[in-house]
Amino acid sequence: MELKQLTALVTVAEAGSVTKAAERLRLVQPAVTRQIQMLEDELGVPLFVRSRQGMRTTDAGAVMVERARRALIELERARAELRQRETGPVTGIVTIGLLESVIDLIATRLVARMKAAHPEVDLRVMTAYSGHLQQWLDQGDLDLSLLYNLSTSPSIHVVPLLEEQLWATATREAGLSPDSPVTWTDLCARPLVLPVSGHGLRVLIDQALPHTGPEIRIAVETNSLALQKKFVADGHGWTVLPAAGIAQDIASGHLSGAPISDPALSRQVVLGLPLTARTPPAVEAVAGVLIGLIDNLVRSGEWPSTRPLDWNASLPREQHRRPQDSSA
Repeated sequence: MELKQLTALVTVAEAGSVTKAAERLRLVQPAVTRQIQMLEDELGVPLFVRSRQGMRTTDAGAVMVERARRALIELERARAELRQRETGPVTGIVTIGLLESVIDLIATRLVARMKAAHPEVDLRVMTAYSGHLQQWLDQGDLDLSLLYNLSTSPSIHVVPLLEEQLWATATREAGLSPDSPVTWTDLCARPLVLPVSGHGLRVLIDQALPHTGPEIRIAVETNSLALQKKFVADGHGWTVLPAAGIAQDIASGHLSGAPISDPALSRQVVLGLPLTARTPPAVEAVAGVLIGLIDNLVRSGEWPSTRPLDWNASLPREQHRRPQDSSA
């Protein structure tokens, strides 16, 4: 099995035809066809279904494409690390996962700071809810990720970053204020816009609700943070969201919000890294810039209602250092 065969396999799967794959690879079509046939002969199974419409992977082909893609990415990362030893600057490909609730605060700032500090690092940003991000991290699709309420894992090194309060969120006209906490009794007196059952945030909410007494009225449920905020803005009810997810909406006057009390409800945001023997320099660089950015956001108050945790004590040994200054 040769690298050019794996490259042909992945390219044909992505392009959907040998003709398009050959154009991307700058090869003649018979050469690409020959690479695929040699791979199928070696594996003893067909990898594609051929038709007039093009090429689509068989079940075995889909498995092979996924593994081949990861192998090619790892090879490119190895090449980047070796080039870095010769030339100096940190290089490589890093795929990071960000929680949906923090992308407004973090995503564009992280990209800008990485371009300034490590322009040779190819950064790829994926967003999802914590459960999906953890699964992608376990599967090797992510190099690092923000997660929440994860304390231990057999495959993930967990670095606690901060604890943030969850806020009651309402329309601008409701006039909620960060200085005046809202009790669960007050919150449950309104129709509620909630995440769907099984969602991590919904689990936290459901755990707090038995202590409040009143029966809640659910106006609508959704698995989308953007829809959750839109339903609230359109007057369908109040909701509960992390402070990071509504900080900019409150600052712009689009929504109003206040911390929840009686009881207060919070979540812990952590950084997850694969539990491996070493962290590649490019991943270490992204982790440093990310931690520095979060540290600045917490200290400046732009990420409200947060309590920083001792992240340095939990970092892998080679990363024990102050977070990189991301104020530039």
